[in-house]
Amino acid sequence: EVQLVESGGGSVQAGGSLTLSCTMSGFRWDLSALAWYRQAPGTECDWVSTITDDGNTRYADSAKGRFTISRDKAKTVVSLTMDRLKPEDTAVYYCAAEDYGLGLGCLGQGTQVTVSS
Repeated sequence: EVQLVESGGGSVQAGGSLTLSCTMSGFRWDLSALAWYRQAPGTECDWVSTITDDGNTRYADSAKGRFTISRDKAKTVVSLTMDRLKPEDTAVYYCAAEDYGLGLGCLGQGTQVTVSS
C-alpha cells in the first residue's frame, strides 16, 4: 500500500521553528524527487521545496534562507525544517513524491502549521 504520512505540525509564535516529517512506504521513494507543498485556507496549493534523489535542493522564494529540506534514506523520511517562521507560513503542509505523481495537489492528510504573531 502506498503511503505518505506527514507529521510534526503545530502552533508556534512568529520567529519559532518546526520540523515536519513525511514517512513513505509502498513504492520506490528513493528513486523519486520528494517535495513539500502547502495550502492556506482559501488559497491554491503552493510548492515549497524539492529534494532530488541525489540530494539537490530547490526552494520557493518564500522559503529560501529559512527552510531546509532533507531526506533520510535509512528511515524513509523526508523532512522540512522551518526556521524564523512567519504568520504567512500558516498552512497545511503536504509531502509528495514528484516522479510518481503521489501527493501532488495538496492531497492527503497533511499536517497543520499555525504561526501566530
